[in-house]
Amino acid sequence: MNGIAYVSTYIPKRCGLATYTHHLRQNVKAAKGWKGLDPVIVMIGSKEQSMYQEPDPALWPLLRDKKEAYTKMARKINNSHVSLVSLQHEFGIFGGHAGEYILEFIENVKKPLVTTFHTVFQKPEEPYRSIQQVIAQRSDRIVVMNRKAIPYLVDAFSIPEDKIVFIPHGTPVPEPEKREQFREQLQWTGRKVLLTFGLLSRGKGIEMLLHTLSMVVKVVPDILYVIVGQTHPEVKKREGESYRQELQELIREKGLEQHVLMIDRYVAEEDLVKYITACDLYVTPYPGMQQITSGTLAYAVGLGRPVVTTPYTYAQDLLRGYEELLVPYKDYTAWAQKLIRLLSNPDELRQWEKRMEQIGRTMHWPHVGAEYARLFARVAQTAQTLSPRGEGQREVKEIVSLYS
Repeated sequence: MNGIAYVSTYIPKRCGLATYTHHLRQNVKAAKGWKGLDPVIVMIGSKEQSMYQEPDPALWPLLRDKKEAYTKMARKINNSHVSLVSLQHEFGIFGGHAGEYILEFIENVKKPLVTTFHTVFQKPEEPYRSIQQVIAQRSDRIVVMNRKAIPYLVDAFSIPEDKIVFIPHGTPVPEPEKREQFREQLQWTGRKVLLTFGLLSRGKGIEMLLHTLSMVVKVVPDILYVIVGQTHPEVKKREGESYRQELQELIREKGLEQHVLMIDRYVAEEDLVKYITACDLYVTPYPGMQQITSGTLAYAVGLGRPVVTTPYTYAQDLLRGYEELLVPYKDYTAWAQKLIRLLSNPDELRQWEKRMEQIGRTMHWPHVGAEYARLFARVAQTAQTLSPRGEGQREVKEIVSLYS
């Protein structure tokens, strides 16, 4: 198998999808022993062009909002050494209404296509439904990171189940021997540390956890809740820092100033790994139950840290068999009891570390990269004897026509 072309955002963009694609590309390349070029078709906005001005033969920038650029890029791939295209699909990164410009690319590319869906809806609605259906039907294989997404796609789009492959979300390989060093660097020695990471926005359940924390501190006085991440840029455009200020006011109201640390900055992956490794318990108290993936929860489990979370879709799948770690949203008493029990019992917490380590072994990037590499090799081999035009070509043209 020759080169693989990845369609996604990419570093140095500060984006979870960009980081994911970088690791995927590096680890697939290592697994297949390929020394050649694996290009990245980098989705960029007009203001991001300066990020990719330095000549790099591996990066092929594609202007997100220029419709004809998608067709031109597909033809470039058709005339290249590329054997297969890996499309990293997430709503919001492609141009046009609901990202329909990606259909121009799909209509014109002749190479086999493997699509990773980072978002899957149980009951997709228009205009997203039609666009995702075309991508699903045209793709030679679909990758999901949540087993629950498989029946969602089968039911919504009437595609065969054997076309869909589950591969877990990739995570860094843990370095537990550095845990105490990290805790000293962060000045967390002697504290029981809860951690939440991610772009700050309403709907993350942080208020609920702050209310719970006011009960927990009475039993676990050395607890520290660390909230890491900048305010989401779209939230900041709409309302500035009002949400962060509301949280800070709640912290003062509850008398939690010595028990909550808000780190308002962009955190590089190296630092994120340090924070997660150093914490005692990772928490995702999300109120929305439909979230199909969570990169931060994946990282916590992959790095072998105990977690407590609300039972949203991804958490249910990742932690199946360990349902006692799933606590209903706004059940303050249940949350307080669970946090107090785990943080007050070091032996039990260590047992949970071991269980998370067992799950995490299947999620480390070298393992995930090898799974993707095997899948890509099978699809590329099959494409040598079959037409590169997958099922759904007629639907591609119909939808492209609809949005033209």
